[in-house]
Amino acid sequence: MAAVLAVAGLSLLLAAVAAFTADSRKPDQSFVYFTVQRGELPVIITERGTIASQKNADVLCEVEDVQGDGIYGTPILWLIANGSEVKSGDLVVELDASSHKERIDQQVLETERARATHIKAKIYYENRKSRNETYLAQAKLNVQLSRLAFDQYEDEEGGTYQIQVQDVELLVQEHEDRLAIVERDLEAVTRLFEMGYKSPGDMAEAKLNALRARSALARQQAKRRELVEYEHEQSTLRMTGKVQSADRAVVQVAQDNEAYLAQAKSWMESSARTLEREEDRLARYRAQLDKCKIYAPQDGMVAYAVESDRWGSSSTIAEGVAVRERQHLLSIPDLKHAQVKTAVHESVVDRVKAGMNATVRVEAFPNRQFDATVKSVSVLPNPGGWLSSDAKVYDTLVVIDEQVEHLKPGMTAVVELYIDHLYDVVCVPVQALIQRGAETWCYVARDNQIQKQPVDLGLTNDRLVEVRSGLDAGDTVVLNADAVLEMESDATYTIAPDTSREVEASLH
Repeated sequence: MAAVLAVAGLSLLLAAVAAFTADSRKPDQSFVYFTVQRGELPVIITERGTIASQKNADVLCEVEDVQGDGIYGTPILWLIANGSEVKSGDLVVELDASSHKERIDQQVLETERARATHIKAKIYYENRKSRNETYLAQAKLNVQLSRLAFDQYEDEEGGTYQIQVQDVELLVQEHEDRLAIVERDLEAVTRLFEMGYKSPGDMAEAKLNALRARSALARQQAKRRELVEYEHEQSTLRMTGKVQSADRAVVQVAQDNEAYLAQAKSWMESSARTLEREEDRLARYRAQLDKCKIYAPQDGMVAYAVESDRWGSSSTIAEGVAVRERQHLLSIPDLKHAQVKTAVHESVVDRVKAGMNATVRVEAFPNRQFDATVKSVSVLPNPGGWLSSDAKVYDTLVVIDEQVEHLKPGMTAVVELYIDHLYDVVCVPVQALIQRGAETWCYVARDNQIQKQPVDLGLTNDRLVEVRSGLDAGDTVVLNADAVLEMESDATYTIAPDTSREVEASLH
């Protein structure tokens, strides 16, 4: 797999070498030789990218639009200059807070109204509980009193009814005794009248007294009969009804109390929720007022937000401009901790892993080299890569390990990714190789002849290629292989010794 990737990575380089071939070259022209060696081969991928901050803090507008103020959004009163360096906690943006202050004043009144209503509801609830206890206690007392009155009336050993009956019986007995006396007096008066000792008036008076006594006795007997046969039953029914009504009243009072208390509790809870909503709204409005002043979340450099449209990119951040909630106002990249945004070709993306060592050079400071580490490699290809649609690239982040100075976001950087390091392998320079389709070869000088030698390649960097088979250490290859391409149909070529020369090339 590595060999296939290496060959794919070399295809563009080798094709470029072949493109310079001239049909007019002759086999006796000068050749440049290279002696094949065994040595180390650092496998490095070089890519270009741009400097970015590892810690880029975006500053957003967190202030909501106040409805009804006639302004869509919140105007910027003051704005720090673009490109300024700031410290964490420095004021960078101040928004117009006048509409928010007016809204807070109105909300304070609404909150106090809600608090007054809630206090009233709480007091009513507590009073309702107290009244419920009083009403229920009174209803239960009525039950006890009505039962006690019934028991007192019906007590056979001295109840009210028995006392009434005894009183009536006593009166009846008294009237019977009086009638007996009156009748004896009438008999005596009658005998004396017949004997002439009493006058007719005395006789009439005696008869009248007897009549009155009989009438009084009859009245008392009627009262006794009324008490025993009618009033007792009526009183019993009335008292029983009072007891039953008192029992039902206890149930009714308990039900009414529950309903009234539930209503009072509902009012108290709803007023509490209303107060909580008003207090939350007031707290949110006050928080919105605080957010009208925006402070730097970290040290760094201020960069205004840039919005893109079909006419291009432009910044809409300026004093007096109204900004909307969640709008990106500016970014503050940390200039001391940098990273490089780059991309790797799909042919080698499987060899680039997070944690891999790398180095970074910045074009603005060509004499500086920074140690770096691969942070991440995108899982999906970038659809807008600079290569053709058939060749995909994968976005890669490379973190500079040390703190830096003077590097600015957007600077051009060159990244070298150290994906492998081979030891004791056969290597040749990339310009010694020719590739046509699936076939790769080089030209070897043997026995005063130039011979075409197929090779199997391994890994590569920008200068050297690992040769896994086809060449051995000590073999001499032609570096300017394009010089013999015009006769590539022949297997061998005669060397003109006086026109050839050999060069030394380092494997490192």
